[in-house]
Amino acid sequence: MVSTEGVAHPLDADSARWLDELNASGRPRESAVSELYALLLRIARSELHRRGTQTRLGSAEVDDLAHQATADALLAITAKLGQFRGESRFTTWAYRFVILEVSRKLGRHFWRNPPARLGVEEWERLPDRFGLEPSQESEWRGLIDRLRSAVESELTPHQRRVFVAIVLTGIPLDALAVQLDTTRNALYKTMFDARGKLRACLAADGYLEPVE
Repeated sequence: MVSTEGVAHPLDADSARWLDELNASGRPRESAVSELYALLLRIARSELHRRGTQTRLGSAEVDDLAHQATADALLAITAKLGQFRGESRFTTWAYRFVILEVSRKLGRHFWRNPPARLGVEEWERLPDRFGLEPSQESEWRGLIDRLRSAVESELTPHQRRVFVAIVLTGIPLDALAVQLDTTRNALYKTMFDARGKLRACLAADGYLEPVE
């Protein structure tokens, strides 16, 4: 049986089985590794299909990246079995590794063949992204101009860089995380704070309803 030393919480039966078999040797371990690889591969493919629209991945690329992410995740998991604390099911803990690898693979894949217009701040495309009607240009032109001014004056340099990269140049979140050596969650937080500042600025000028 697997040792519970260092485990923060009692293990459920399935998690204990995974640890037992992955810490074993011979055929039991080989079987567990194959089973885990198949589980991780399914998660990797699903996540790549979900996120891959931004990078226009073909089916062959999705499959290749899925296997790369799964292999790297499996290596990390088996090397860190001793760090599993039992705070969640083993499979939930393991899935985090493959999701992280999917993010890394997508980000690196994007930079191998970036779009030709990468780096161009396309302010003129904002009306389309926001669903603003061309017939109402006189109404939204002032809003876009004020937004552009607020991006320059209200955001920190880091917030401005992230906002411009994601909203104006269309860099996928995974690719920007690789470029800035950060995480998706950190970028989500930066964008949340930036949008809050911009909304407050536009509301103060009467372009949006104040948030109560």
